[in-house]
Amino acid sequence: MKKIKNEKELLKEALRVGMIYAEKRKAALFDDKDSAHIKIEYIYRLLVHDKLIQPLAKGSDTEQNMKHKLAIWISRQLPDDHPLLKT
Repeated sequence: MKKIKNEKELLKEALRVGMIYAEKRKAALFDDKDSAHIKIEYIYRLLVHDKLIQPLAKGSDTEQNMKHKLAIWISRQLPDDHPLLKT
């Protein structure tokens, strides 16, 4: 797995956008008390279910890999001139 520049910041943005997507789709309602792990797993599985991202291979669906997948997903959704894509 190749490290992405600004992966932590991209993950934060992916969680923000993913939570909005899930709530607009009426698939989930997130609470401030929900852990990052729960949000990461839920958003990842929702995006896989909606066929917006490809699922990880069986046995490799760890939190680390889900984070990476979400960072890749959001990096493709952002415009080319977005600050998170530049460094």
